[in-house]
Amino acid sequence: MGTASSLVSPGEVIEDGYGGEGGEACEIPVEVKPKARLLRSSFRRGPRVIGASFKSTGSVDLEYAAEYERLRKEYEIFRVSKNNEISSMQKKEAKLDEENKRLRAELQALQKTYQKILREKESALEAKYQAMERAATFEHDRDKVKRQFKIFRETKEKEIQDLLRAKRDLEAKMQQLQAQGIQVYDPNDSDSDDNQTTVTAAGTQCEYWSGGVLGSEPSMGSMMQLQQTFRGPEFAHSLIDVEGPFANVSRDDWDAAVASLLQVSPHVPQALWSNTVRCYLIFTQETRAELDIFIKKHSPVLRRMCEGLGHFYLNVCFPEENAAKYAVERRQEIERSSVCVLLLKSAVTSSVVEDCEEAFVKNPDGHPLVLYLRTGEDHNLTEPTRQLLERINAADKAAKVKMPHGACADMFSTLTQVVDHSGSAEEGADLIYAQLEKVIKQELLGLEGADVDSKDSGIEEGREEDSGDVLWDLHDEQEQIESYQQACNSTTSQLGFQKYIDRLNDMIAAPPPTPPLLVSGGPGSGKSLLLSKWIEQQQKQSPNTLFLYHFVGRPLSTSSEPVLIIKRLTVKLLQHFWSISGLSMEPSKILEEFPRWLERLSARHQGNIIIIIDSIDQIQQAERHMKWLIDPLPVNVRVVVSVNVETCPQAWRLWPTLHLDPLSPREVRSVVNAECQSMDLKFTKDQEKKLERHCRSASTCNALYVTLLARMIISISCWSLEKSLEQCLQCQDTMSLYRQALKMTLNSLNTDRERHIMREILCLVCASHNGVSESEVLDLFPEVELPVLSSLLYRLNRLCFVTLRCGLIRFQHLQAWEAVRLEFLGGGSSSAAYREKLIHYFSQQLSQDRVTWRVADELPWLLQQQEDRTKLQLSLLNLFVSQNLYKRGHFSELLAYWQYVGKDKNSMATEYFDSLKHYEKSCESEDSMTKLANLYETLGRFLKDLGLPSQAVAPLQRSLEIRETALDPDHPSVAHSLHQLAGVYVQWKKYGNAEQLYKQALEISENAYGAEHASVARELESLAMLYQKQNKYEQAEKLRKMSVKIRQKTARQKGHMYGFTLLRRRALQLEELTLGKDSADCAKTLNELGVLYYLQNNLDAAKVFLTRSLEMRQRVLGPDHPDCAQSLNNLAALHTERREYETAEDMYERALDIRKKALSPDHPSLAYTLKHLAMLYKRRGKLEKAVPLYELSLEIREKSFGPKHPSVATALVNLAVIYCQLKKHGDALPLYERALKVYEDSLGRSHPRVGETLKNLAVLSYEEGDFEKAAELYKRAMEIKEAEPSLVCGNALSRHSSSGDTFSLRGPAPLPHVPR
Repeated sequence: MGTASSLVSPGEVIEDGYGGEGGEACEIPVEVKPKARLLRSSFRRGPRVIGASFKSTGSVDLEYAAEYERLRKEYEIFRVSKNNEISSMQKKEAKLDEENKRLRAELQALQKTYQKILREKESALEAKYQAMERAATFEHDRDKVKRQFKIFRETKEKEIQDLLRAKRDLEAKMQQLQAQGIQVYDPNDSDSDDNQTTVTAAGTQCEYWSGGVLGSEPSMGSMMQLQQTFRGPEFAHSLIDVEGPFANVSRDDWDAAVASLLQVSPHVPQALWSNTVRCYLIFTQETRAELDIFIKKHSPVLRRMCEGLGHFYLNVCFPEENAAKYAVERRQEIERSSVCVLLLKSAVTSSVVEDCEEAFVKNPDGHPLVLYLRTGEDHNLTEPTRQLLERINAADKAAKVKMPHGACADMFSTLTQVVDHSGSAEEGADLIYAQLEKVIKQELLGLEGADVDSKDSGIEEGREEDSGDVLWDLHDEQEQIESYQQACNSTTSQLGFQKYIDRLNDMIAAPPPTPPLLVSGGPGSGKSLLLSKWIEQQQKQSPNTLFLYHFVGRPLSTSSEPVLIIKRLTVKLLQHFWSISGLSMEPSKILEEFPRWLERLSARHQGNIIIIIDSIDQIQQAERHMKWLIDPLPVNVRVVVSVNVETCPQAWRLWPTLHLDPLSPREVRSVVNAECQSMDLKFTKDQEKKLERHCRSASTCNALYVTLLARMIISISCWSLEKSLEQCLQCQDTMSLYRQALKMTLNSLNTDRERHIMREILCLVCASHNGVSESEVLDLFPEVELPVLSSLLYRLNRLCFVTLRCGLIRFQHLQAWEAVRLEFLGGGSSSAAYREKLIHYFSQQLSQDRVTWRVADELPWLLQQQEDRTKLQLSLLNLFVSQNLYKRGHFSELLAYWQYVGKDKNSMATEYFDSLKHYEKSCESEDSMTKLANLYETLGRFLKDLGLPSQAVAPLQRSLEIRETALDPDHPSVAHSLHQLAGVYVQWKKYGNAEQLYKQALEISENAYGAEHASVARELESLAMLYQKQNKYEQAEKLRKMSVKIRQKTARQKGHMYGFTLLRRRALQLEELTLGKDSADCAKTLNELGVLYYLQNNLDAAKVFLTRSLEMRQRVLGPDHPDCAQSLNNLAALHTERREYETAEDMYERALDIRKKALSPDHPSLAYTLKHLAMLYKRRGKLEKAVPLYELSLEIREKSFGPKHPSVATALVNLAVIYCQLKKHGDALPLYERALKVYEDSLGRSHPRVGETLKNLAVLSYEEGDFEKAAELYKRAMEIKEAEPSLVCGNALSRHSSSGDTFSLRGPAPLPHVPR
């Protein structure tokens, strides 16, 4: 035990635990229990010093007891709480055990289900494999049947074609005999010979992919997609009440479609082979002086004129001393030539006779001929010359011999167009030039005698106007047309492609939605040939399908530029719908908006749309620029693209794919034999076996390799056939074969100069942007004569190296370009030197102010490839270069050049302004001021397309000022400036200013050109677009109709026959389908043929086919069938057209009787026949008989359309007119008033038909003596007329159309009140 003294030190102050005062510690020997003390002190709340007072020591036991009791109670509470928690945990554990048991049971059930499904899957897979085996067997059997059917079909089709040719020959002979007055044709027997042959259709329409079908009533509502939803009411007291002979189609309607077709496919003169005016000159030594003067003095003038219009010009002549050496080349050049000039005096040589026989006797319709005959005092024709001229004259049935003015009266009578010229050789050359210039302008270029400014460096303004405000390049379009035609005409295109064509048809016919179809294959496997052949077949079998195709050339060429490709496709798509003004020129927007245009216009197209892009993987950054291919396509749109297997983007490999397999041994033999037959060669059996063994690998059995191999073997004349074969078989792929062909061709040439020329030409073509022309080659190599060049190009073309496309020498295949690049240019390292040579050549033309489309195409691109930014900027600042690029639609290319230089839009505008101001200082003459105005206008349009309308106004206003000052305020060019300025205001949304400018331009155009000119149509179309933006749909629709009518008339005046060629092609297709047995479908086809021939104004042929249709329908369907009424109705209309009124009346009455019996009393077809019979009665003066028909027609219309339809109002007016003619004014007045109310309620109070009805009411009131009312009505009618926009051809509505509506291939026009 311790003591207190041991715990508290002496002198230490302690606290009293009970609150007493503290005191000083004393040493008192008292024992305490340390344990109790420590325990008590541990529960003190405050700091307490242990003391040794008696008070603290006495209370220890009590405190311990209380503390113990409190701890016991706390422990008891804690124990009870923990017991409760343990009980709860035990319950949860029991519950979790139960849940675990349940989940284990479910898991066991799922495992059993999984095992069951797995067994079922294995069974299904086994069944699938069995089904696939059965399907493969079925596929094999189907292919076998297909092959048998194909052989049968081809045999029958050949028989049908032979019969058709024989039939046409007989019909031609019959027509000749009938023209001589010999009657050999009996209409009663017209069907006897035509019903003996059954035709198996060459192609079948699939369930999901079919074109429009002909409607049974009336006539053909879907022919050439001339469809409509609302024709509108007829109108009396005007030309409108004289409706055309066919209900749904008329000659004016067809003219509108022809105009639209001409917009879709620009007229390319067929006489120009590959965009080149090729003048083939045939001469003798006696006329050599005239030839030399012509070539030296006049050829440069003709060349400058043609190049200014976007064409090449080339003189082709073979000197007599070398003519025999170039026999093949002469025949080829004569075939290509655009015009032939024959210069004779007295004697002829054998080569001259051969050329004349080839050009004029064998093919008299092939070329215009300028015949120059030099005479003199001692002039006597030799007998061979006389015989030659007689043969030419006899062969020239079409009178295509064009002579310089003057005629020789004492010449023999069989050659009356020969001209004598006895003057000097220079005068003779002048005569040749004058006549040749006339032929080129009028017959080849279709300028109709218009003066052409040969100094103008751009394409003429008229061509630009033809396509409205959207600019596109006719050279690009012609390049695509020629690419397609060359592929179709290729001998290899017949190479076993039918199996792929059938598969293409099946894949295209799949139900929508379908992704693009991928045609894949190795290089040279024939993808382009397959697509061309397929397009050609589909165009024949599906005339309602719209095909848009593009063949991509080598990389970096214009044809591989993505923006130009999409723009071309968009423009062609839009032009089919007669609306191209909404197309943006900005590159990013063109790519972005194409899928929207495609979706929007496909909904309006009645048929199907197929887009074909060949070699799409050659497009620069194809996957990024062709994103629209990934989006879902519209229901009636299909896309077919071809790619090389190696370069196909990965994302596209998931599309449906048609892969071109390597050629089979039989196909290899077929290609080789075809090439050998063309050269009269034949391989031995051993040689054939060698070829067959060699062409078994993937790289040696494609179409290009085999074709090139065969041509190389038979083309090398310096080696034997066996040696040539051995040399060629050493090449294991197309690239090595091409390189071997280059070496062999060089070795086959005679001189080092020829070898050098060949190398240089190929290297220049390889280094250029789009190729080089023949005339450019002759300029670059003056020592080269044209016969040498022609022979060399012929050889290279035979070996699949080069071709002429749009007048330019280009590589036929990408492998040929690569072979030249590797063999002659060191893989491209030497290209810079050849580019410099081309830059020097085109820069020389630029310095001579000869800015042709070739300079604009090549020079900036070459400078960009040379990375010469300074010279590139200088070339772009040559305003005529930029103008040429822009006017031909190469907006994106021009913009890319400026971006490469490092200029933004504003800097570009500033540079052009400064350059224009500098150029303006040198302009003094009227011609230079005109060019300056054109440059300012081009700059304004360029800035507008850049999205800078505020900056575009100034140059356009300056262009307007210059033209008003330099020319005349009423000059057509002023109207052009007003039109462009108005377009900027439209973009700026200043519609009031734009409308005023458009109206001024319209007035100037009407005064300058007359009311029916294309410029007037353009202004009307622009005004219509403006009114549509302002929601003035009624005015817009009237203007658009007038624009279409003017375009149709101008197209007819120009004499374009493209649309009628399509019409005849369709007629021939239908004629082939009418050779089967009698059937309702055959009769319907005959009816359609009759309508087609009526549209061609061939009424005799139309009568034959309509009569055959009627007779067949009577035999097959019975004389009282409604289809017989249709044929009678059409025949009656045809007789009315021929003013054979009695026959027409009888047929109308028969048709009316049939329809009254067969149709319901309120059928629209019954009303149609009633109306036309009533019109015929009225025309013949039988007004009393016409009244009940008009009344019945009115009753039917009321039942069909309701009493408030405009068609009912028209019927009311027609009946009122009859009453007025019968002097029944009291009966006519309520009809007029009712019609007026219907028109006002349905069409609006300011509609022209309201004005016409008011005018009729005014006349009626005047005749009744109510002059005040008549004056009031007439005043209101005049107010309505004056409120209309200034229209041309105000009363030029179709006399063959119920409402004067004309419609084109763009499908149904929207109703005026429907906003777009």
